[in-house]
Amino acid sequence: MTSSGDEAIAAAEERAASTRTRNLPVWDDLPIPNDTANLREGPDLNEACLALLPLVGVWRGEGEIDYPTIEDGPRKFAQQLTVAHDGRPFLYHEARSWLLNEDGSILRPAARETGFWRPQADDTLELLLTHSSGVVELYYGKPLNQTSWELGTDAVIRTATAKDVTGAKRLYGLINGDLGYVEERAMVGHELQPHASALLHRVAG
Repeated sequence: MTSSGDEAIAAAEERAASTRTRNLPVWDDLPIPNDTANLREGPDLNEACLALLPLVGVWRGEGEIDYPTIEDGPRKFAQQLTVAHDGRPFLYHEARSWLLNEDGSILRPAARETGFWRPQADDTLELLLTHSSGVVELYYGKPLNQTSWELGTDAVIRTATAKDVTGAKRLYGLINGDLGYVEERAMVGHELQPHASALLHRVAG
């Protein structure tokens, strides 16, 4: 009889079979280490980032956004999230999203964000994110366990043309090898409330 642990290991090996050889594009003439989203390749992960090791990879999947200001909500979206490193004590973060029609076809490109995870010696996590919408957010948080991380904004900066965002919270966690997250957001006069959630599958790393 196969145990649930054996099944989990087999499932993980099956998932890794299609992702273990994939990584970010490499610049052969770059005189410093390339970013890697595959722990099997490139520089070793810095010890400071070990609490974030499960996040490293390229993830892609679908989710849902909703908010009182969204007409005809909730709306479906898809996203690719890249979490990579170059051997130094931080992780690079890039997320690209696109809205979907009800039938799953692509409607148009949507939100983009880039930033850095900066783990600290006391297990505090700093996450700096810059959004294409003109918002810059500084999150602080901690790992909840080895496979989940919770963060909330300490500061939000906006350009003159950006939406009135005042705060946000995020919870990331691994679910049977996939990466799920939920986001709450306070903006345009509304209190902190659910805004986005998604389940992303590993496609590289």
